[in-house]
Amino acid sequence: MAAPILITGGAQRIGLALAKHFISADLPLIVTYRTRHKSVDELEASGATCIQVDFNEPDAIAQLVEKIKEQTSALRAVIHNASSWDCEKLNPDHDALFDNMMRIHAKVPYLLNMALAPLLQASNEVSDIVHITDYVAEKGSPKHVAYAASKAALDNLSRSFAAKYAPNIKVNSVSPSLIIFNEHDDEAYKTKTLQKSLMGIEPGCQEVIASIELLLNSNYITGRTLAVDGGRHLK
Repeated sequence: MAAPILITGGAQRIGLALAKHFISADLPLIVTYRTRHKSVDELEASGATCIQVDFNEPDAIAQLVEKIKEQTSALRAVIHNASSWDCEKLNPDHDALFDNMMRIHAKVPYLLNMALAPLLQASNEVSDIVHITDYVAEKGSPKHVAYAASKAALDNLSRSFAAKYAPNIKVNSVSPSLIIFNEHDDEAYKTKTLQKSLMGIEPGCQEVIASIELLLNSNYITGRTLAVDGGRHLK
């Protein structure tokens, strides 16, 4: 039986779409979630192993690693999707904001990559770590300074871990800009956002799925960042 794929933050949006994609391909799957949405019940009913974890809690990572080891002795891939979209305007405690952004987007992936490396190396094929970063890691963001810095740190981790774990584990980043709108986004916001890219569309989660499939199916790509931004850097 194939080793499972681990997705952090797999209960909604891009993470959920990825989970459903791998389930449809009959691949074993482990998903972490913070809040138990209805989607978690659906994933479990489809055969996925779902583990609740709050990365803000002490010892959360150590406990998660132990639970994963109880489920499997090897991993095919780890996809770091867990994220928090937060900004300075809504958080006057900038000290806490910066620490929180760095924790979820850099420290958690760093510690999980270190702890789960033996399981990835135990896979019977070349395994993968994929960091889902953000377009703002390249450009920065005056409205989301701490968030952008933390995603840039995650992007950099891809190169360090690629060098550390080659050739048994490939490590890459996928860097999206707009993928899907939120339900509460109004038409004015949508129009303004669509004008930021050359392609001018809401591409959907399939674009991220296709990028990750490219990385998982490659025997050669490592230490790279795939930009999924519709040519936004050229606007």
